[in-house]
Amino acid sequence: MVGNHVSHSNIKTKRKFYPNLVKKKFFLPEEKEFITLRVSTSALRTINKNGITACVKEARAKGYLK
Repeated sequence: MVGNHVSHSNIKTKRKFYPNLVKKKFFLPEEKEFITLRVSTSALRTINKNGITACVKEARAKGYLK
């Protein structure tokens, strides 16, 4: 996403908005192993709500994970 950085003197220059990504290790109890994912902080909330197993299953079905 792009936008403008507006200075005090109202000069507008282009800037980018980046997602808030973090590296996080998750333990998958079914596979008895850890996986490291680079997810946004909003995705962390989804993982906490639905569970890591459901999120990994959905991501594999969509082709995001191996």
